[in-house]
Amino acid sequence: MEPLLLFYGIAAAVSVYAFWFHLLARQLTGPKVWPIVGSLPFLFVNRWRIHDWIASNLRSTGGACTYQTCTICLPFLARKQGFYTVTCHPKNIEHILRTRFDNYPKGPHWQAAFHDLLGQGIFNSDGETWLIQRKTAALEFTTRTLRQAMARWVNRTIKNRLWCILDKAVKENRAVDLQDLLLRLTFDNICGLTFGKDPETLSPELPENPFAMAFDIATERTLYRLLYPGFLWRLEKFLGIGAERRLKQCLEIVEKYMNDAVEARKGDPSDDLLSRFMKKRDVSGNLFATPVLQRIALNFVLAGRDTSSVALSWFFWLVMNHPEVEQKIVGEISRVLGETRGNDRQKWLEEPLDFDEADRLVYLKAALAETLRLYPSVPEDFKYVVQDDVLPDGTFVPAGSTVTYSIYSVGRMKTIWGEDCMEFRPERWLTPEGDKFEAPKDGYKFVAFNGGPRTCLGKDLAYLQMKSVASAVLLRYRLSLAAGHRVEQKMSLTLFMKKGLRVHMHPRALP
Repeated sequence: MEPLLLFYGIAAAVSVYAFWFHLLARQLTGPKVWPIVGSLPFLFVNRWRIHDWIASNLRSTGGACTYQTCTICLPFLARKQGFYTVTCHPKNIEHILRTRFDNYPKGPHWQAAFHDLLGQGIFNSDGETWLIQRKTAALEFTTRTLRQAMARWVNRTIKNRLWCILDKAVKENRAVDLQDLLLRLTFDNICGLTFGKDPETLSPELPENPFAMAFDIATERTLYRLLYPGFLWRLEKFLGIGAERRLKQCLEIVEKYMNDAVEARKGDPSDDLLSRFMKKRDVSGNLFATPVLQRIALNFVLAGRDTSSVALSWFFWLVMNHPEVEQKIVGEISRVLGETRGNDRQKWLEEPLDFDEADRLVYLKAALAETLRLYPSVPEDFKYVVQDDVLPDGTFVPAGSTVTYSIYSVGRMKTIWGEDCMEFRPERWLTPEGDKFEAPKDGYKFVAFNGGPRTCLGKDLAYLQMKSVASAVLLRYRLSLAAGHRVEQKMSLTLFMKKGLRVHMHPRALP
């Protein structure tokens, strides 16, 4: 009798679960979900092309630009921890980033995943903790002294290091990994700007920097925490195995490097960002503690190093494949330098463009913006839903769930950017006369620099740094992809090229 009762009990439970799962699956509009594991199998299979997979799911919705999926199909979990709303609808993005900003913080899942790496830094905090860092940073980023400091670091690095390395590669007819060089360049610049310490990773020997390597691996391993249920990475962390074991080792290297930087600045304060934050106070009125200062500085390194170098890598790749755009960029640089330095071509090549000259490069800025439209440095962002809400397109989002807005997908939707959305066309960013840069009237069609209260403070500095580097390379060299090299996306927080960008440099004959 008991086996029969057990059988009926199991059958009843399975029937109830099947009915519940049917009701849940009927509401979802994203990839197919399976009992218990939801859409995790598809997420796992597509983990190496996650951004294109998300974009294809959004395109399949037609004009909706929003879908919902579930990664844990279990009662009580499915509508919260396992429930994801994925969107690239500009009105939804504006709602999330500006209109209902307080209802969409980073949230506990994001903060838990990133806490070991970023602590309570500006990119991993909400509320008052975030606000005081934002206000402090905003004051610093509006000062001309910071712009001048950035210009000094950038131009010195280009002139004394980047040009030397590229000239040597030309003489030896040797390919270089341009992405690696750009990462080293922006890393040296942002370290100098943030805590006055130049690691000199961009030098002829191209030395391996333990901090830079550990930081790369740590950001990659941290991203995995977001893609899978929290209990999986927490179990790995508890057992000290797999990706979590490697993450712990890398974090120890990062921690030591940052601790040394903070201690050095305490004994010898300067005008760098870290020194300025050391004079500020937290929400309780106390000076920031050393661990907090470490994480604040690390957050700025993350923002200033990866985003600009990754954007420049995709920019150079796109320019190589669009010679007509390259010709227009070089022509614009030549016109500006002709006005500022005269017609002596040798004077054009003696010094990198200063930031005032770079300000005048309108078409180049358009080409960089078009690059970021197609290949945003941060392709996806995640927000936690505090209270039940309805997005402008009518999508209901339950409290405790996650909203992902896909910046990568926005630029690939015909309903947003038109039939030519997949084309690299800088002209779409210019006025009809072609002499002024013109951002879209709907600002939330382009959120490569975020939007609303969290809009990137360093946006203008980033454009200036990218324009300085791009002009310094393109004015001297013509680039071609190394034979057999394939450009692929890497699974990371930022849109790295998986195998770098191996190119040959050829001396440019200026008109």
